[in-house]
Amino acid sequence: MNTSLKKLVLISLLSTLGFLIMLIAFPIPLFPVFLTMDFSDLPALIGALILGPGAGIAIEAIKNILHVLLTGSLTVVPVGEFANFAAGSIFILVTCAFYRRKSTARSLLFGMLSATLIMTVIMSVLNYYLIFPGYALFLGFSIDATVGMAQAANRSIHSLLTLIVYGVMPFNLLKGVVLTLIMIPVSARLKKFIQKRVAA
Repeated sequence: MNTSLKKLVLISLLSTLGFLIMLIAFPIPLFPVFLTMDFSDLPALIGALILGPGAGIAIEAIKNILHVLLTGSLTVVPVGEFANFAAGSIFILVTCAFYRRKSTARSLLFGMLSATLIMTVIMSVLNYYLIFPGYALFLGFSIDATVGMAQAANRSIHSLLTLIVYGVMPFNLLKGVVLTLIMIPVSARLKKFIQKRVAA
């Protein structure tokens, strides 16, 4: 099996794993019920660190395509899957930008923390101008209804802007930190194992 085929197989396996992990999404106490946590970005991160950011983004894309094809989407246009892809891709690009300069645990930590901050800012803008309006358009209910749902978890939320500030931003910060805490202790061993498999 040549190297290109091995990489393709690895991307396929990591994409499938990411899709399966994506199915295990769960709500977080104190956050709006529609903001669910999952760790499906981990396989894409692993693929990106080993094969490059392009492979990581491909894994993110395939994972979300599988999710649409096999489980369906809440909306005609897959808004949620787009949001997942965008957040994961931003996280991967920023992490790899730091990690590929110097492949150390410290560089990975700094890269993932930087990725958390940058992803949080960009996704806040996308949620305000594109994602929440997209859900409202394709699901046929108002943004005010979404704000009302979020208010059940946090009384400080009374508009789309406060939903972003008190809901989306802290949620993405928490998710990025949790991904970092999981990734740092396993990255070195897991990376070495997969590199051996690719080279075999």
